[in-house]
Amino acid sequence: MAGNSFGTIFRVTTWGESHGKAVGVVVDGVPAGLELSEKDIQEELDRRRPGTSRVVSGRSEPDRVEILSGVFEGKTTGAPISMIVKNIAFDSGAYEEIRDVPRPGHADLTYRMKYGHLDHRGGGRASGRETVGRVAAGAVAKKLLRASGIEVLGHTVEIAGIAVDREKISMEDIRKAYDNPVRCADKGIAERMVKAIEAASKEGDSVGGIVEVIANGVPCGLGEPVFDKLDADLAKALMSIGGVKGVEIGAGFSLARMRGSESNDGFAVDGKTGKIVTITNNSGGILGGISTGMPVVARIAVKPTSSIGKPQRSVNLKTMKEETIKVGGKHDPCLCPRIVPVAEAMVAIVLADHMLRAGMINPCSVSKVR
Repeated sequence: MAGNSFGTIFRVTTWGESHGKAVGVVVDGVPAGLELSEKDIQEELDRRRPGTSRVVSGRSEPDRVEILSGVFEGKTTGAPISMIVKNIAFDSGAYEEIRDVPRPGHADLTYRMKYGHLDHRGGGRASGRETVGRVAAGAVAKKLLRASGIEVLGHTVEIAGIAVDREKISMEDIRKAYDNPVRCADKGIAERMVKAIEAASKEGDSVGGIVEVIANGVPCGLGEPVFDKLDADLAKALMSIGGVKGVEIGAGFSLARMRGSESNDGFAVDGKTGKIVTITNNSGGILGGISTGMPVVARIAVKPTSSIGKPQRSVNLKTMKEETIKVGGKHDPCLCPRIVPVAEAMVAIVLADHMLRAGMINPCSVSKVR
């Protein structure tokens, strides 16, 4: 099975299955001297773990991380950083009766058709549990980016058609988005989102939504002009998250309904810094695949959770007869709250990689980051 690694210099390889002994990640390309501890990683993992509120999966995984290599006396050595999180709270029994009946909306059928043999328990490699490794790697990337003054923030902007007015929320509001269970920067809208999730959950159903990630402090010049465009790499990174079915940068699909006179970002000189800035940011901080120095903005469309309690049609792969399937176990009625830290991680990984590729991360400066 290929496709388990991502990145050029800052290279991430995740491993493990949902109901296996453990999941984890190997991160290569981190300069030596960066102060890094398990506490740094744990803070990010605690943001994505299940069992933290009434609108996410009730599965109670502690997700305690252990750094196995690449860190000595509290600092990175420049060697690959290997991290492991043991799987503790899982019940594979619920998956035995549907072993040969692919769940609608899942990768069960495609994995079986492609590989012939797979770990069916909890989705195996295709489970959202794989994102533990991404978030752990993202924690390293975030700390590395802080050496260059780059901040990556995510928040939920829409759930079940209930959306925030993005023009009315501030960066400070977004920084506080983790204060509520749906990670929404508008507290009033957050309450409505929670009710919508609970209503769907009571019916054995699920809802989808939209998550936005903003990166502040990104310098001008990241990205290559053709196939390695910064926005292209961001799109690939974000689309690789399970449950994500769409990505837009900046104004995204709204640009299709504008005229050029509306969509183009005019240029101006910042009176404080003397730097060229754009008056608007419809481009999402990227022009021609290269960062402009403005905030990088990306949004992802997150589909409703595929594992639902309602009866669904499927086919038994042994008998080749149609069957009705009802998925048991503990699942998120909405993926958005727990995808927010995963989306942040993937954006951070891309930015860290491009910063290193551009020579914009000074190895000497990372040792000063706390």
